[in-house]
Amino acid sequence: MEVGSAPSKTSRAATRNPERSRERILQAAFEEFAAKGFAGARVDSIASRAEINKRMLYHYFGDKQTLFREVLRRKMAQRQTWAAATPDNPAEGLPYWFDLAHKDVGWIRLLEWEALQFMDKRLIDEDSRQKAINNAARRISKLQRSGHLSKRFNPRHTLLAMLALTWFPIAFPQLTRLICRRSASDAGFVKDQREFLATFAAAFQKGTASRRSHSVRFNGSKKNSE
Repeated sequence: MEVGSAPSKTSRAATRNPERSRERILQAAFEEFAAKGFAGARVDSIASRAEINKRMLYHYFGDKQTLFREVLRRKMAQRQTWAAATPDNPAEGLPYWFDLAHKDVGWIRLLEWEALQFMDKRLIDEDSRQKAINNAARRISKLQRSGHLSKRFNPRHTLLAMLALTWFPIAFPQLTRLICRRSASDAGFVKDQREFLATFAAAFQKGTASRRSHSVRFNGSKKNSE
């Protein structure tokens, strides 16, 4: 802002209510990062989405990497709260994770962009993210000790498999459509996938995988899976 010029309405609003301004910036940044990834996101676009002066954005967060780190931490805190509510029974837990994937598509998109742009490079805020993963793996171990999950599988492999089962249809909707002949957002597919996950969860339970059968519905018709 030039000397002697009046502050803009956006600047005045940000000054009067900094917490609301930070909230708007973080939400706008999440949408921008989810749409374009870290490399493709533009601070100008984030400021525009947040309806805030770009100078104020830098005032609150410093640079794009700091902003990305704050977005990650905010989302991880939210998702850890959701994860804490996961039912212990995997027949309920897998459908629950699938529902969360539908609820938070932007998070999955952001991670897909990150996979493309960072590959095997060190991730932004990797240490705190590793701690969150470690906590999730410890929860799997706890469920194994309590008898809710089989001890046959490595806890981290179990965690990875559960994420793959519940996130894949959302992360790769084009493959879901080709394989199941329905959109990942189709109500019928969602219903059938939840039922499939609830039954397939027997694979993770102690002594039940070999005794249960399940059916898969494709295009409205059931076929026994053997």
